[in-house]
Amino acid sequence: MANFRLRSDSILSFGEFFQCTADNMSNRFYSCRNRDFNLTRREMLLRGGAGFGGLALAGMLGKELVGQVPPAPTEVEANVVAHHAAKAKSVIFVFLEGGPSQLDTFDPKPALKTLAGQPLPASFKPVITPMGEYDAPIMPDRRKWKQHGDSGTWVSDWLPHIAGCVDDICVLRSCWGNGLNHSNGVCQMNTCEIIGGRPSLGAWVSYGLGSENENLPSFVVMEDNVGKVINGPRNWSAGFMPAAYQGTPFLPGDQPISNLSLPRGVSDQRQQKKLNFLQSINRRHLATRSQQSELDARIRSYELAFRMQATAPEAVDLSQETEETKRLYGMDQKPTATFGRQCLLARRLVERGVRFVQLYHGSGSKWDAHQGIEKNHSTNCLASDQPVAALIKDLKRRGLLEETLVIWGGEFGRTPMSEKGDGRDHNPNGFTMFLAGGTVKGGQVIGTTDEIGLHAVEDRMHIHDIHATFLHAMGLDNMKLSYNHQGRLERPTINQGSPCLKIFG
Repeated sequence: MANFRLRSDSILSFGEFFQCTADNMSNRFYSCRNRDFNLTRREMLLRGGAGFGGLALAGMLGKELVGQVPPAPTEVEANVVAHHAAKAKSVIFVFLEGGPSQLDTFDPKPALKTLAGQPLPASFKPVITPMGEYDAPIMPDRRKWKQHGDSGTWVSDWLPHIAGCVDDICVLRSCWGNGLNHSNGVCQMNTCEIIGGRPSLGAWVSYGLGSENENLPSFVVMEDNVGKVINGPRNWSAGFMPAAYQGTPFLPGDQPISNLSLPRGVSDQRQQKKLNFLQSINRRHLATRSQQSELDARIRSYELAFRMQATAPEAVDLSQETEETKRLYGMDQKPTATFGRQCLLARRLVERGVRFVQLYHGSGSKWDAHQGIEKNHSTNCLASDQPVAALIKDLKRRGLLEETLVIWGGEFGRTPMSEKGDGRDHNPNGFTMFLAGGTVKGGQVIGTTDEIGLHAVEDRMHIHDIHATFLHAMGLDNMKLSYNHQGRLERPTINQGSPCLKIFG
């Protein structure tokens, strides 16, 4: 294939490139819309991702964006059969990035008021905190607590809408992990390891089960519009598995998928011919480079992008929803509009067969409240409470909650000790998450922390156990689901972790 010289800094769209190559392949040097270009095959593929199908490509290109392109088998291995009857068909993981405080949401501790202003009691061994303020005075919460539902689950006044759903929720108060800072905490909650390079939970689910809709990605990721989640694409990476299993990012706002429409004047038939032409070149290239799984993934992403042109516009078109539904998600109010839109879109995606949807709220560690926790958590709870509750209610009334596992939580919790007088430090030793749907027995509270909420002490659930539980709900055994990487069977929870079956009643 000829090389092409680029004379401007602008990038050709996918459709523009096809127009040029299909009509002018016989010419070594030519101009396209007054832009001459000299691109290697690899550069061409990278630039192609900027136009049509860019979002489908973005997920595949994620590892290259962070300089991680590990070797992997050429062929995408066949999906495994579920190890046992699945309790859920899909997952929606609401990830509150930055670490929400369990002490101010789901885990009330009266002792905080009794010990307010005092140092950590002598009965507690010194703990390691990122900011080194383990000996700072105890800070009481300022919340009004109330029992809700038939179950009598305690929830603070920061989450009034979720409080109305407690009989459908199982609260896990005894979660713990190893990540002290955001980077390794977020990494572990996504991959079970504090060091990057392993497949994400969504990638494992995609590898194990695939998608129920071949015209949509199996694994979709959405960040809100306040920032970029720490670690970026590494959080939804496929690690050492073929890149085809990693997450496909959708954009915030009214157009979650950019450049999805066909160029003006281009028919489906013509676009298909162009795609076939490029695919034939790429597959010949791949045949001599058997270890470049990222190229195979890129080929598959072009194919998916073409199929998405017919399916995705309808899937992401929220105008089809009733005004009542939009109000339910808070799309008529400024504080809740953005995340409400994403939660509603998540429901529409799982409704159409997407296997795993991950929603990041507070992207850029916006839940991180080292100081001013009252303002920080008030703002974040206001923005997320109603949309998350609406998601649970909407799934339930549509008969989808039983087959959809909803997960809520961050990378860690917060300390009972104060920081800077009015904030809380990171606490991976004991924090709260909750589950709903997927035959989860609602109205339960599992596990406890100590009297000040510093350490998980009863029914402790490490992140390995948490992931094992999520996989179990999907019909996957964390010790049987494996991938042969360089002669070693790798498992999603690194040969550790057991599912907590009492969650399911």
